[in-house]
Amino acid sequence: MSIDRNHLTISPLLPKKAIVRSSPWRQSIKRLRKNKLAVSGLFILLVTILLCLAGPLFASSTANRVTASLINKPPSLAHWLGTDNVGRDVFVRLLQGGRISIMVGVLSMLSTILVGTVIGLLAGFYGGWVDQLITRLADVFLALPGIPILIIFGAIFSDLKVPAGLRIYFIILLISLMAWPTLALLIRGQILSFKERAFMLATETLGLRNRRKLYHLVLNVTPTIVVIATLTVAKAILSETVLSFLGLGVIPPTPSWGNMLTSANSLIDFRLRPWLWIPPGAAIFITVLSINFLGEGLRDILDPKLKGR
Repeated sequence: MSIDRNHLTISPLLPKKAIVRSSPWRQSIKRLRKNKLAVSGLFILLVTILLCLAGPLFASSTANRVTASLINKPPSLAHWLGTDNVGRDVFVRLLQGGRISIMVGVLSMLSTILVGTVIGLLAGFYGGWVDQLITRLADVFLALPGIPILIIFGAIFSDLKVPAGLRIYFIILLISLMAWPTLALLIRGQILSFKERAFMLATETLGLRNRRKLYHLVLNVTPTIVVIATLTVAKAILSETVLSFLGLGVIPPTPSWGNMLTSANSLIDFRLRPWLWIPPGAAIFITVLSINFLGEGLRDILDPKLKGR
């Protein structure tokens, strides 16, 4: 058999940049940029957080004082969203209340993620009696009605006259206690699935320690944790809003979006003074909606089982 050397071509070597693939996180960021709803939600959320953190710092020192001459004034150039029933600027209190509501959401999310991830890892990795104990405990918490339990404890805090600053942290703790079982069971199920994968069988062959195995498992469940984290923030904000609206959460004069909505309890304020309750209601709606858009986008991007990825 002869070889025609005249038609033999040698392809040039590919440059290193051409064969280096981007990391999964970079690919996820690229896909996130193509999701307009997720990007819009992220932008709105960042703007909201920035306004709530920096806005009150530039407000007038008298904007949050009780002023009899400014009671229930409609929106104007001096007070963009009007004043409330004691003469305080609604816009400034809206931003201050956003600090509290967003702080409750973020801290509740962090504690829920920490507790739920650790417990789910232990249940899925060790199995046996550890798995049975954690699963039964999670079932007990899931059987409890979330909002009624929060209302009961909120009423107890009111009767005990717990200070407003301390009550916020009790609310965060309660929301976390009611939210961790869902995440723990989800992480447990994924850990049980990953334990049968080839990469975990390879760790057994290599004789890696348990902490190294747990490290690899955590890396694989990170996308799920990121998605659950965003949705947990939205749920925690709504839970705090319900408690504060009922007078069992953050109490005045400390503002929050929930206790600002209590102005809607009065028919006169509801009909004649919409600037008292529409701004906090719109803030809750926009913030929660943007978080849900971001969470849905992250779920579509990070979950490889969706859309054939």
